[in-house]
Amino acid sequence: MSTVTVADAPPRKKKSLIGASLVFSAWTLVSRLMGFARDIVLTSALGASATIAADAFYTALSFPNLFRRIFAEGAFAAAFVPAYARKLEGEGADKADALASDALATIAAATIILTVAAQLAMPWLMHVINPGYASDPAKFKLAILLTTITMPYLPCMAIVALLSGVLNARHRFALSAGVAAVLNIVMLIAVLPQHSPEGAAKAASVGVLVAGVIQATMLFVGARRTGAKIRVRLPRLTPEIKALIGLAIPGAIAASATQINIFVSQALASMGEAGARAWLNVADRLYQLPLGLVGVAVGVALLPRLAMAVQARDHDGARDAMDEALTFTLALTLPAAAALFAMPVFLIDGLFTRGAFHAYDAQQTALALLHYGWGTPAFVLVRILTPAFFARLDTKAPMRFALISVVANIVLGVGLFQVIGFSGIAAATSAASWLNVTMMWMTLRKRGDYTPTKQAVSRWARIALSAGIMGALLFAAQTFRPMVEAPFAGMSLDLFGHHVLGPKEYAVAAVALAGVALYALLLPLTGAIRPADLKRALKRDPKTKAPAGADLL
Repeated sequence: MSTVTVADAPPRKKKSLIGASLVFSAWTLVSRLMGFARDIVLTSALGASATIAADAFYTALSFPNLFRRIFAEGAFAAAFVPAYARKLEGEGADKADALASDALATIAAATIILTVAAQLAMPWLMHVINPGYASDPAKFKLAILLTTITMPYLPCMAIVALLSGVLNARHRFALSAGVAAVLNIVMLIAVLPQHSPEGAAKAASVGVLVAGVIQATMLFVGARRTGAKIRVRLPRLTPEIKALIGLAIPGAIAASATQINIFVSQALASMGEAGARAWLNVADRLYQLPLGLVGVAVGVALLPRLAMAVQARDHDGARDAMDEALTFTLALTLPAAAALFAMPVFLIDGLFTRGAFHAYDAQQTALALLHYGWGTPAFVLVRILTPAFFARLDTKAPMRFALISVVANIVLGVGLFQVIGFSGIAAATSAASWLNVTMMWMTLRKRGDYTPTKQAVSRWARIALSAGIMGALLFAAQTFRPMVEAPFAGMSLDLFGHHVLGPKEYAVAAVALAGVALYALLLPLTGAIRPADLKRALKRDPKTKAPAGADLL
């Protein structure tokens, strides 16, 4: 009697774009909530302006993270996923998995070499990464040590990125999104027992490295469980790998403009007052929430669908996919942006002021968050518009736009820093991202690749109206904050000797829930999104199939 293997089982229907995005977003939400718990513990333990540990650790975290975001959300999205998906559909799983094995060997070797070189050159690199640290020898030395520890996280994340691409091309999004929670768990375990800022920084850095190894292992095992025959081999520069590299290099630059801008901003911040690097990092965590939940999630689900529509010359299908993606994106991003812009002080002080993170740190961080708030839609839209180019195998145009936005960010950052101080760095990053979005949008229209339908534009306007009304409520809550916090007086929760919840935390949670509830009512009332629209969007696409065994993970 024959048995049915994962590879032989009947194909299953593929999730809709919104359905796939929601799977990714749900797991990402779990990770981000755990990330908030991690960040609350970290900011309390590390502080900001009062210690050297915070700036040093966030430097150690940001340097490999820059490359993680480039590889995970740039190069592979641009080159590997469409190539693997086409191989899977056109030539079968064996050919696709052979390509993945060669790509895995190549990217692992490249990032290991880059990591070793960076570790050896770290004292000189630190002058480039954070030139302002040179005036504080203790901070400079600690930053070098911590960054040397965290650098091996880069090859681990490059491997995770490739294996996530394999899973996503096979329409499996849960594991690649859920594995991010491992970093938060490991870092919490590492930091909670510590009692000094420098001890916490060193423990957190080791936790980053340990988490990377665990994540890479989980994705390798997970990919093989879906039936992908990924093998460990020596790197080979085959014609296909050379073609991937040719697409990946400009694609990585194009898809990572926001991250490069942020990195430049942090380098500028190192030349400001003590704690500036930490302030930017804390603000970064809040606006990265909609970017991770929405931008990355929709971009990951959108690229394979767009690539197939473009290959089939289905112009209407490609336009509908973009309309759907942008509507879903704006529906979730605009209220988040409104919240960041309307009540930055309430959010930062309520969530992070504790331990070594003082009220002054919260005020400065809120200034950065205010300017990141109006840039948040642009940060996310970059993730949605970029696949429209990548699906057509055009990585050079987005690369040009990205480079222009980086130059604009540097010029504006230096100028605004001199005029309005620290918060000008955040304002420059937001302005540069909007410039990037504008250039991509105009190019897509000019080429005839994408013009939204009137119905989509009408929905976007109604979504903006709903988010604006919600934002007004949140601004009022920040204005009358003492009245909002009064009902929660006396409520407190401590965990492992750390203050976790008190009146201000409960008040932030209550206001956030009230805002969500109001927005949920406004969407159908304004006709932006009705329950029937969401139900229709979540239906599986009967015309496309996902690989067998997809529900294993």
